[in-house]
This record gives sequence, structure tokens and C-alpha cells, in this order.
Amino acid sequence: MAFRKRREMLRSILSGSACIRPGSVYDAISIRIAEDLGFEVGMFGGSVASLAVLGDPDIALITLTELAEQMRRMSRASTLPVLVDADHGYGNALNVRRTVQELEAAGAAGLTIEDTLLPQAYGQAKTQLISPGEGVGKMKAALDGRSDPTLVIMGRTGAVSISGLEDTIARVKAYEATGVDALFLTGLKTHSELEAIAAATTLPIVLGGFPEELSDPKYLAGQRVRIALQGHAPFAAATQAVYETLKALRDGQSPKALKGLASSDLTGRVTRDANVKARSAEFLGLKG
Repeated sequence: MAFRKRREMLRSILSGSACIRPGSVYDAISIRIAEDLGFEVGMFGGSVASLAVLGDPDIALITLTELAEQMRRMSRASTLPVLVDADHGYGNALNVRRTVQELEAAGAAGLTIEDTLLPQAYGQAKTQLISPGEGVGKMKAALDGRSDPTLVIMGRTGAVSISGLEDTIARVKAYEATGVDALFLTGLKTHSELEAIAAATTLPIVLGGFPEELSDPKYLAGQRVRIALQGHAPFAAATQAVYETLKALRDGQSPKALKGLASSDLTGRVTRDANVKARSAEFLGLKG
């Protein structure tokens, strides 16, 4: 299959012994930059997906079609393996199955399905979870939905900060039993929480949203954490740069007076691909 090599690269990371940090990607330019800088894997988070596609916060407004189309654009621009935050699978277990099919076709190397109740229930200010039984059903549906066995399916939960450690362990053990390839954990605060979950399971772990005390790569690797997220600072930085540039132009500054503009520097660096140039010359009938 066209994307199998990328998925095998992600599986190699998960089966390895090191803990790596992914590059946060959200469009064709960001993924090409991440690949150029040598990141082993990209993370396409739900929050940056909503911001990049809709300009809206992460409140379950983006649709599966929009998410998959953005992933398809990134797959075309780069060969970097990408792990996609597929939220709750955009509905029930049948919707999860469809979500997996669409993201697989779009070129995702892996995806996460979480047990958060989304959209948030009316009148509820706090995050809620679906039942463990429904969570298991979603994991089974995700596995049934993939046609490429190398596509990585991760069971995701943030239960530790919602219903406690005991419930978290029960959930991840149940998800592991369905045959998912890895566990994605959010909300962990202490070493003891991570160690308890690692001891209760055997799957590789992906960690998101953790405090500084859990940031040591060697310690994380010893707890089977193979990927540790580091937020989505690139999107925030890019947005700030766009704002400052537009503001300067609006205030009357000349484009030539603005140092570091992407139009003259970054754009050229991203597009200086020898293979692209060679193919362009061939198609246009140009001589070297």
C-alpha cells in the first residue's frame, strides 16, 4: 500500500527502546519543515486541526471530512509518518469505523480514539467519559475498520484526571485486550501514576499533557513511553508571526524593511527540493 512504509516507521518507534518527541504539524508547510528538520514522526492534534481548518477552538466543531482532507494534503506534501488525534471517532462505534477508513485512505500512519464524551453534554461544565463498555466497543470498531494491518490504532484516555487511577487502569487493560497497538494517556501528574499504569499493561505508551517532572526522556523510556508530546507551540508561534507582520504592514512599514519574511527566505527554503526541481525540468522539457 502507498502509505505502508510510513506506518512501519511509526511501528518501529513504538517497538523501540527510546522516547522521542514528535513535531507538531497541521498543514502542508509545517509537515515539510518538520521532515526537513529531521523529526521522526509528526503529531496532528485536534486543537491545531480546528484552528488551522476552521479558525475555531477545540470544541468538537471540526468534522471527519475536514480532518481527513487536511491529513490528505499533508500526506501529499511529505512522507513523514503522522499520528492523528481522531478525538472520539466523531460519533458512536460505527462512526469510529468510518473515521478509521477515511484517515487510513488519507495517509495517516496512526490515529487515536479516546473515551471522552464529545460533544460535551448540555449543562455539564466538567469533562465526562463514556462507559468502559462503550470505550471497548469503539476500540473494536476501530480495529475492524482498518484494511491495512500496519495502520497504528491507539486507545486514548484522560481518565486519570477525571475518574481516578483505578478506573484508568481498568480502562487501559480493557482496551489492551481488544488488540489496540498502543495506549495514549493524558492528564498524568506524577511518577507513581505513570508507573502504576505501565506495570498494569504491556503496550507501548504515548504521553500527552504532562508536567515538567515527567519530562526526562530516559525515565519515560524506562516506563515504555515511546512518544512524548511537547504541545503545539509551532502553530502559536506562526500565528504570532502572521499577526506581527500584518500589523507592521498595516501600520505602514515597507515589506523590505521587515526582516525574516517568509516570502523571501522560508518559502524558498521549503521549496528547494532537488527532486521537485528535477521533475519540473523534465515535465517542462528544460535542459539542465
